Amino acid sequence: MILAMVVIGGITRLTESGLSITEWRPLTGVVPPLSEAQWQHSFKLYKQIPEYRLIHAGMSLADYKVLYWWEFVHRLWGRLIGIAFAVPLAIFFLRKRIPPGLLPWLCLLLVLGGLQGVLGWYMVSSGLSQRTDVSQYRLAAHFGLGILLFAAVLWTALRQVRPAPVAAHDGGRLRPWLLGTLMLLGVTMMAGAFVAGLDAGLVYNSFPWMGEGLVPPDYAADGLSFWINAFENPPAAQFHHRLLAMATLSSVLVLWWSGRRLHLPKMARIALGAFALTALGQVVLGVLTLLLVVPIPVAALHQAGAMLLLSMGLWALLELRQPATERDPSLLSRSGGEVTSLR
Repeated sequence: MILAMVVIGGITRLTESGLSITEWRPLTGVVPPLSEAQWQHSFKLYKQIPEYRLIHAGMSLADYKVLYWWEFVHRLWGRLIGIAFAVPLAIFFLRKRIPPGLLPWLCLLLVLGGLQGVLGWYMVSSGLSQRTDVSQYRLAAHFGLGILLFAAVLWTALRQVRPAPVAAHDGGRLRPWLLGTLMLLGVTMMAGAFVAGLDAGLVYNSFPWMGEGLVPPDYAADGLSFWINAFENPPAAQFHHRLLAMATLSSVLVLWWSGRRLHLPKMARIALGAFALTALGQVVLGVLTLLLVVPIPVAALHQAGAMLLLSMGLWALLELRQPATERDPSLLSRSGGEVTSLR
């Protein structure tokens, strides 16, 4: 559901639907306009913001409804995620099915999910008065928290269903590199958020060249410092995302190749191979998104591909764990000379 939420959010951004609902009503907002008068009232509120006056002036009510429904589904899906998490959590808690050490972590995830909704409205509010779109900084923060939630939920789930290995292996030699690669991937994904927030994918729609070289001629915008330029100048934002993407791909491929020469569990090898294949596919999707000038289906697949790539990396990180004997001997018992996990 979180993965679908990220994709829906990306489509909402690509269709410029994010500002179509100008009110935040956490409870009553689950009901859309049901009458012509309610639709006209919602449309009237939208007409008061800069996006309508400067970009969509003269839009019909039918066109407005298309924008409205994307944003409505985006907000409704977020509420459904909260229900899908909170209700089973309460049931399992009342039935005492949750290990004591896991309960605080699950409660923290629930709180972070609620804060994501608040941060989403904080992002939307940035485009209701002075701008024709949302702040790229708030967009990146909203996306970043979404990444964090997705990774935390996935990691928690994997820890519950994947047993620790029982035989010694060389995975410990790869884990630091993999952790660094995952950090690089996170930075690359955040750079992609700035590309989206600045509409930077609509400039320099060629690859690998940007203009007549690898670096765009307008990389440095007049009047912007070096650091501000990276986050407010579209050519610079796209260049950084390209550079980080190539660095991430290279790191993943080196990791996979290094793993081929080490003694690793079978599932760890499969996970590293899936990580490498997904990285290659994600770069292809990114290039296609650029060359085709950001068509919505391809761009949405590219965003989903980033989450899938993160998933493969977390899976590989889990499979490279050391045997449980090295972490918690109390979890194991010896029988017939073999170490057997009580889990």
